[in-house]
Formats: sequence, structure tokens, C-alpha cells
Amino acid sequence: MTERELPSPVKLGLNVLWSTCWTGFPIKIGICLLFMALGLIHFETRIGLAFLMYLASPVTVFAMPILAMVAEPHLGEGAGIALLFLICIPIDIWATGVVARTFFLDKLGKEPPEGLGLSLWLKTAFVGALFMPILWVVVSFATQTSIELSHSLFETEMLKAVPVAEKIGIELTLWGGASTTVLIVMMLLGVSLVGRVIRSAAQSAAPAAGDYQALVKRWDLMRVPADQGLMLTATTLVGAVLSMLFWSGLPVSTPHPHECCKKPEVKAAPLYKPVDTLNKAEKNVAQLAVQVEALEKQKAEEEAANEKDKGKAGKAKPADAKAPVKAPATP
Repeated sequence: MTERELPSPVKLGLNVLWSTCWTGFPIKIGICLLFMALGLIHFETRIGLAFLMYLASPVTVFAMPILAMVAEPHLGEGAGIALLFLICIPIDIWATGVVARTFFLDKLGKEPPEGLGLSLWLKTAFVGALFMPILWVVVSFATQTSIELSHSLFETEMLKAVPVAEKIGIELTLWGGASTTVLIVMMLLGVSLVGRVIRSAAQSAAPAAGDYQALVKRWDLMRVPADQGLMLTATTLVGAVLSMLFWSGLPVSTPHPHECCKKPEVKAAPLYKPVDTLNKAEKNVAQLAVQVEALEKQKAEEEAANEKDKGKAGKAKPADAKAPVKAPATP
């Protein structure tokens, strides 16, 4: 492939950067979730999207500090933030190397030089370190200028009668469209700079030997490890360790209700079992029948005892009647 057949810098930058972002992002987001579960990272919800954008960048370790230094945003707290962005360095270098080697062989037909991932990552980080502050300054200036122009536009006599709701919508459309256009142009310029770095590396690389089928087989085998059993064992052990760490540290960040707001514990009602209910009812009926029999027996004994006492009292009365009655003494 000759120099004239190389894609444009914008296309080169988009192809490499886009694939690199999504190659390393799942690994970085997994480590981020682990640190959050362990309580090493605390950040506000409103900057969650910006945090994910920093994390998806192929030069994460430089993207966040530069933008934080220029914009001074409060991303969060915890030692895990600095540790996370340091861990992102080898991940980004590995992702850049995998994508660049595949792109050189498949799309450009060039032999990927040794250390391609590290060299491209360093050059891309250098370009980003220079371009990101310029991007922030230009976009901020364009946004502020467009806001002031839109405000001054509605202060004229012709547009003073516009209602407030329509005025807000028109102003938002005016300065939002202008700032978005400037942001897209600046981003394309930055991608073009990265593409020129990749283009210079492709121009200095030697053409790849072999036909297209051989190249496809070669870059396909690049993803297959030499010792697949060892790779599978190591990946399984790492996943198991990270999972145990995640679940052991998860209660640290799990919200718990305050003592004053705790709800009373409510036990679930046991399942209704008709057979057990019938057996219990039969036992209760049998116990009641025994108690009734005992009460009837006790009542019968009491009645018999009462009749016996009445008979003894009737026999004693006639004997008392036959006893002589003494006459009263005369004076």
C-alpha cells in the first residue's frame, strides 16, 4: 500500500481511538466498581457521566488530571481515584497495542513495529496533554461569547416583545448550536492530530508479507495465547479473587437506614397446610372430648356424694324426734 492509499488522518484517528476506548473500558469499569465497593472512591452523581468519559479515554491517566486542573471540578474523594488512573496506564497501553497491530495488518497492510502500543500511547498522550487545555479554553470562550451575543440580541427593540419561554428556547438553541459546532470542529481537529501520529508510524513501517488470507490468519492468531490452559486458569483465579473482594466490600457502600427510621421486623406468615390444620383440629377435638368426659364423671361423683349425704341426714331426724322432752321446772 503506497502513501497515497493511506486513509485520511481523521479516519485513522477515529478507527484507532474508537476501538481502543471500547477495548480497555470494560476492564477499567470493573476495577472502578471494585474500588467503589471497597469504599476507596466517592464521587457525586452529577459528574458520573464525565467520570465515565474520562475512564473511556485511551489516555485516561492524562485526561482527568488535565481537565481537572483547567476546569477545577470536584470529581470525588478517596485514594482509589489516583490508584485507578495509575492502573489504567498498562490497560491503555495494552488496548492501544492490540488495536494498532490489528489495524496495521488488516487495514493498512503494514508490518506492526515492535513496541507499537507503547509508542503510540506516549505520542497520543503528548498530543492530548497539549490539545485538551486548548480545547477547553476555545470551547469555553465560544460558549461564553455565544451566550453574551444571544442575550444582547434579545435586548434590541425588535425582539423585546418575545415571551420569556420562547426567549429561553431561542437563546438555548443559538448558543447551544454554536458551542456544539465549535466542540465538534475542535474534536475533529484533535482526532486529526492523533491520526497524523498514526500515519507517520504507518509510513515508516514495512509492508506486511503474504496475501490477505495470511494476514487475516496472522492477526486472528494474535488474540490466541500460546498457553491457553494457563491463560484460562489465571483469568478464572483473577475473576474469583475480584468477585470475592467485591462482595466482601460491598456492604461498605450499601446505604443503611438510621436507627430512628428502622421499620419493625415483620415475620412472614407460615404457609397454610390443610392436612396439618385437620390433624391439629382432630387433636383438639379429642382433648376436648376427654375433658368433657372428665367433667361429666366428676359431676356424677358429686351428685352421688350429695345423694348419700341427704340419705344420712334423713335417718338421723326420726331418732331425734323420739327423745323425751323434759317438762319445765315449777317455781
